[in-house]
Amino acid sequence: MADYVSDIATLQELYGPPGEASLRKVARRLTPLYHQWIMASRFCVVSTVGAQGTDGSPRGDDGPVVQAPDAETLLLPDWRGNNRMDTLRNIVEDGRISLMFMVTGSDTVVRVNGRARVSLSQALIARFSDRGRLPRSVVVIKIAEIYAQCARAPMRAGLWRGGDESPDLPTVGEILAEQTAGAQGGADYDANWLARAEKTLW
Repeated sequence: MADYVSDIATLQELYGPPGEASLRKVARRLTPLYHQWIMASRFCVVSTVGAQGTDGSPRGDDGPVVQAPDAETLLLPDWRGNNRMDTLRNIVEDGRISLMFMVTGSDTVVRVNGRARVSLSQALIARFSDRGRLPRSVVVIKIAEIYAQCARAPMRAGLWRGGDESPDLPTVGEILAEQTAGAQGGADYDANWLARAEKTLW
């Protein structure tokens, strides 16, 4: 057997046909139950592709992470970030997008694939007005397919089992110091991060 798979036929022979339920659960628009699930989600991972490569970006909000003005459209506000614009750049260049919605405590993941555009429409931006906060742009997503992912991965990972499993992880300050030979980052960066984040969260 070859070390790498180079054709789809080999994959299909290795894994066999997909389960019937995995195909039948796919919708082409927001059904009432898919709508209910996504409106409960405050966090999603957005995946895009462009000339510079691929990107996966976490997006979160203190309420529903997206709005759904109709059954074929999702609106994702672009709140304050690091201004790398990896996701937005890819959308402008390519438009293909995938979103993975998660809800705290649920092992179910809901996935959406579609096409996206970056909108500067003041009407769309105003939809997200909250306590004087406004996003700088809104990503408009036209749904191609939506489906629930099986819960095995979160179950295997024990994603929501609770407890702090991160005491030995390197901090962002340590990583930044490593990448800059100590020119940036370090303990001061970590110590000041929370206060800085609270002032620039939106």
